[in-house]
Amino acid sequence: MQTRHYVRSDTSVRNIDPAPGYQAYNEPPAPDRSVHRQATTRRTAIAICTIADIAAGLLGLWILLFLLDANRENVFVEFVRGTADRLSWWSQDIFTMDTEGLRVVLNYGLPAVIYLLIGHGIAARLNRA
Repeated sequence: MQTRHYVRSDTSVRNIDPAPGYQAYNEPPAPDRSVHRQATTRRTAIAICTIADIAAGLLGLWILLFLLDANRENVFVEFVRGTADRLSWWSQDIFTMDTEGLRVVLNYGLPAVIYLLIGHGIAARLNRA
C-alpha cells in the first residue's frame, strides 16, 4: 500500500497575525514632516518680516520725531534716537545736505527702506519654498 504525503501550499500558513481575521495592531504611521517643516518655515518668515517692520518703524519714528522737533532730553526720544543710530550705523552721512531735515530723512530713510525690502523679500522667498 502506498502512503501519500500532502504538502500544504496555501498562504494562510505564513500569516503571522495573532488571531486570523482581526486587524493586527501596527505602529501608527510616522508623522508627516513636511507639514511641520512648512509651519516652521512660515513662523520664521513671519518673525523675519516682523523684525524688519520694527526696525523700519523705529527709523521712521526717529525721522518723525526729528522733523517735529521733539525734546531730545526726553527718555523716549533718546531711546528712539539711540536705536535708530544703531540700526543705521552703516548709512550715516551717505547724504551730506545743507538742510538738516532732508539729511536726516535720507540717512535714516534709506536703511528703513532697505530693511523693509530685504526682510519682506526673505520672508516671501521662505513662504515660496
